[in-house]
Amino acid sequence: MLNFVSVRLKCTQCGHSLMDEEHLIDNVASLKMFVRVGTQEGYIWLSSIYGSYNMESTFEIETGQVAEFKCPHCFHELLSKELCSDCEAPLIDFHLFEGGKVSICSRAGCTKHSIEFEDLSTALNHFYNEYELQKHVKYECQKIPPKTRKPEAVEQKEVLGTHSFLNSYCPHCKMSLISENMIIFKVEKEGGENGVLYLSPFLNVFTHTTTIKIPEKAKVKDVKCIYCDHSLLHQKKQCPKCESDLVRMNVSACSKLIDFYFCTRKGCKWHGLSEEDLNYIMLEDSEEW
Repeated sequence: MLNFVSVRLKCTQCGHSLMDEEHLIDNVASLKMFVRVGTQEGYIWLSSIYGSYNMESTFEIETGQVAEFKCPHCFHELLSKELCSDCEAPLIDFHLFEGGKVSICSRAGCTKHSIEFEDLSTALNHFYNEYELQKHVKYECQKIPPKTRKPEAVEQKEVLGTHSFLNSYCPHCKMSLISENMIIFKVEKEGGENGVLYLSPFLNVFTHTTTIKIPEKAKVKDVKCIYCDHSLLHQKKQCPKCESDLVRMNVSACSKLIDFYFCTRKGCKWHGLSEEDLNYIMLEDSEEW
């Protein structure tokens, strides 16, 4: 229910906000902390999207390592009294601005996390009003005037807004790629390891997870439809930002199915439409603005 909701957290000791408004992950403010693993120490930025495991750090943290997390303001250790029920590593606690707490596991790679509210009805109303209505009402397709006022530029374009839900389909078998509110693909790494890739279905929300580890900036070898096993890589197009392969899927945009492309390199956030579709529709935050 709370997947894709951005939670705002603060230190359990000093009460300072842990949100870094300038360092974005998943296109929203990240959660910044001081971190120590063995003899290495630095900073870590976690996604504030509940259910996302995306993160960045000033040094590499290997899967399985247990980290010590501290508030970047008072340097109080954010340690819970409880242990992870999955791997028995210490849990890390944060306070919600809305009242309550979020707990995560301190072991890299463990996905155990939980959220508790002091007042459930108040918290759910807050999340619904601030996030759910924005996704499904505020950012529906809308008409905008043309950029220029030339007489020939009278046709208006539809805008696919940030946080629009992308009903996604395989361009070959036409099956829906949506499963449990995620876009799901088969993915193959260089070297032949196979797994499953889950992407956020909301435009410009870059939440994702995989059943296999893909290093940051690494390119995947292939992305396939989960149903027909057909490769979704485009044979002629490449990412204009990093020149990696592009994945093509169909999305339902306002009135028809259109081709939607995204980059195969992890960390590259380029995505776009075909030249034909750009004649009548554009993405919010597009360079065409």
